[in-house]
Amino acid sequence: MIPWLLCGLGLLILLLAGDALVRGAVNLSLRVGIPALIVSLTIVAFGTSAPELIISLSALHEGKPDLALGNVVGSNTANVLLVLGLPAIISRMHTSQLDTKRSYLMMLAGSVLFIGLAFLGSFNWITGIILLAALAMTLGDQFFSARKHMADAKLSCAEAEADEIADLEGADPDMPWWKIIVFLVLGLVGLPLGADLLVENASIIARQFGVSDAVIGLTLVALGTSLPELATTVVAAMRKQADVAMGNVIGSNIFNLLAIIGVTSLFGEIPVDAEFLTFDLWVMLGASLILAPFVLMGRDLGRRWGALLTFLYLLYVTMVLV
Repeated sequence: MIPWLLCGLGLLILLLAGDALVRGAVNLSLRVGIPALIVSLTIVAFGTSAPELIISLSALHEGKPDLALGNVVGSNTANVLLVLGLPAIISRMHTSQLDTKRSYLMMLAGSVLFIGLAFLGSFNWITGIILLAALAMTLGDQFFSARKHMADAKLSCAEAEADEIADLEGADPDMPWWKIIVFLVLGLVGLPLGADLLVENASIIARQFGVSDAVIGLTLVALGTSLPELATTVVAAMRKQADVAMGNVIGSNIFNLLAIIGVTSLFGEIPVDAEFLTFDLWVMLGASLILAPFVLMGRDLGRRWGALLTFLYLLYVTMVLV
């Protein structure tokens, strides 16, 4: 029972520390004059993925690379099937009104690139650089697309910057320096502490049940690190903000594939187990392709679809655990 409690404690510390790091980094950046658009595309995106990144680095350091890879692959699958499925059951998501085609196609391209590199047998510093280069191209495209959108909307620079700051979660341009420092320290101290607790005790649980680190990464750890996305998406669905929900999932999946494994593989080689190549990676890609009718063909994500997505996730977890 103790490993489960420590695992939960580690996850809680990770989530709180990740939120603190984002708040501190966002407001530090705004105070030193970095444009809000750059903050949203880089610092916020990286900050919200910080728990997954630290978990992967910690798992690699402790000789459990399967857990690191399982966390990313499992999180991407959970993001589509569960994080979009459950909210759709609660409230119909009007995805037909969204314009997320470009980001969605980038997510698919990132998934195909990731799977292609996985078939090389492992992720190393060379594949890490390739993934990070793809991430840089994606961020650059998003930056110029956002600038073009603002120009088309004919917003003044002041109005545009004010709108961007208002959209940043946790942004407070008047936050005092001492509070910014406290948030940063809490984030930087809490993330490795939480990751160490979660990885170590997740491995103990894996040994107790006779399953591999990869399975624990694909299920327990992946589900835990997807909880912030699930909470955000449920709130967005209840507020009829389908764009926030869909954008949250697509953005998170892109960063999981390109940034987390890209950075982690710079610190050590991540072997790809055969089970990933024959099953889990294809489930991840298939889950992403399920979104095509809602993103590309203008269909709404209703309750029946939400129930189907949730069922498929439960079926996947069952198949992984059995």
